[in-house]
Amino acid sequence: MKVAILRRSPGIAYSMDVYADALIDGLKTVRPHWQIVEEFPHNPVQGNRTNSLVKGIQKYHQRYWQYPKQLQHSDADIFHIIDHSDGYLVNWLKKKKAPTVVTCHDLINLIHPELFRDRARFPWLSLASWKYSFLCRWQAHRIISVSNHTAQDIVQHLKLNPAQIKTVPNGVDRIFQADASDQATDFRETFSVPQDTCCLLNVGSNNPRKNIITILHVINQLRNKNFPIRFWKAGDDFTDDQKTFIAEHQLDSCISYLGKPDKETLIQIYNAADVLVAPSTYEGFGITVIEAMACGLPVIASNVTSLPEVVNDAATLVDPLDTDGIAHAVEQIFTQPALRDEFIQKGFKRAAQFNWHNTAEQIAQIYESLLNSTSNKVAA
Repeated sequence: MKVAILRRSPGIAYSMDVYADALIDGLKTVRPHWQIVEEFPHNPVQGNRTNSLVKGIQKYHQRYWQYPKQLQHSDADIFHIIDHSDGYLVNWLKKKKAPTVVTCHDLINLIHPELFRDRARFPWLSLASWKYSFLCRWQAHRIISVSNHTAQDIVQHLKLNPAQIKTVPNGVDRIFQADASDQATDFRETFSVPQDTCCLLNVGSNNPRKNIITILHVINQLRNKNFPIRFWKAGDDFTDDQKTFIAEHQLDSCISYLGKPDKETLIQIYNAADVLVAPSTYEGFGITVIEAMACGLPVIASNVTSLPEVVNDAATLVDPLDTDGIAHAVEQIFTQPALRDEFIQKGFKRAAQFNWHNTAEQIAQIYESLLNSTSNKVAA
């Protein structure tokens, strides 16, 4: 069998790179006799939203015209679109007569369209093209959802037949493990964080749904109570508004931005921190909470959308807007060793249930089912 994985150019979107790379490696492991090929736009237009109007138009032209035209020369038994915002490709693949699969990671932009504001050069065009992609994906032979919550969103908001959707959770790379060496201590010392100081960690983007501002309010509250606190942020840098809050409340001394670490450095960060806090107001899955658990880091997560489903009873669940509740949870985990150890052990067990081998095996079975169904229809 030849499977074509349709993805963005590597390096464009970190989370989609994690999913695509892990799925490809997993498929090669569980079905070593299959041919797995990657298709992505050639010579992607580089730059960000501050670039010229011309460059912005070039990006849309490449994505919605050049890349689809490029795929006309591709051939495979199965086409898998791994980013739901590329669902428009389903229309271009109809002539291939091969089954198409689309992974849906979330419906954030449909449920919270206001998040487009100030985050795209052409918000109205971005939202319109995103909705177009959503409509096109209905015509895919199968939609893979990364969580039951996202599957429920698809049924509720898109009125899609549940039989067309299959939930296959994300995995976590096996290299995310607890480290018993001195690297964690060395990492803390690099940032002058004493062992008696609680190091709070958040990993991810600065999208409004990640709710970083609430974390900053928590840091400010704990600092004012003389609770020894330090906040590390990895991933996207703080926004201008967040930096203004940090400056106004004189929090610079207890906050560090760690950049966008590679996987090996991220593992060190997970092992060096004391608590991961993920107060997102919306998540389609939330892979960082599982990575943290795999490294033995206790987690405080939102009690909304997919996070309760993902963490189960292995994390402290909080109202994402309850600053007092989050601050109290941080204090409890850091000052009560028995409670901390309980969450660490539960986290290990929970994280072990998510691995890319299982994800790849379930997706491989979906491919096989679709091909068998197609073959039976042709034979009939």
